[in-house]
Amino acid sequence: SSDDIEDVSLFDADDEVSRRSKKSKIRHPVASFFHLFFRVSAIVVYLLCELLTSSFIACMVTIILLLSCDFWAVKNVTGRLMVGLRWWNQVDDDGRSHWIFEARKVSTQGSKTSSEAESRIFWLGLITCPIIWVIFAFSALFSFKVKWLAVVMMGVVLQGANLYGYIRCKVGSRKNLASMATSYLGKQFLRQTVAKDDQTAS
Repeated sequence: SSDDIEDVSLFDADDEVSRRSKKSKIRHPVASFFHLFFRVSAIVVYLLCELLTSSFIACMVTIILLLSCDFWAVKNVTGRLMVGLRWWNQVDDDGRSHWIFEARKVSTQGSKTSSEAESRIFWLGLITCPIIWVIFAFSALFSFKVKWLAVVMMGVVLQGANLYGYIRCKVGSRKNLASMATSYLGKQFLRQTVAKDDQTAS
């Protein structure tokens, strides 16, 4: 299929880092800071820009720059460092586009390769901010702020793309998603059947 998941070691340095203890310690404070800085700054600028300046162009450019920096940083740096995941697009010699979803290899000792604290920060920021931009989109639509709608949709698209990419990295391809859903529904059906049988027998 055109969508592949590769279990790879992203960088040679990761093997050395993965031997350390990583339960609650934030091992990459700079990456953790910038993971939240750009996306939170874009939201703050959007909320306060009309109070700070009357120039729509200046606000729009600032927000788009912050969103673009966030997209690049999360896609290429913070995802790899904080949770050991990375996604990217590759065009082969035939001109076909392939989406590649990578996950860091599990260490030979079977220990986790990412900090739990960093993982919480990463996923909290990754999931919360796109939801906020979706709320902004509905707000701009219903309040007829058409000029802001393009800016808000840029936030939804850029941050939603990163969210989608990392979810694919985490849980696998569409086939894996389908098999997980089928397995879950099957287990729920089995539990209900067993519970009914127990009630009938009693």
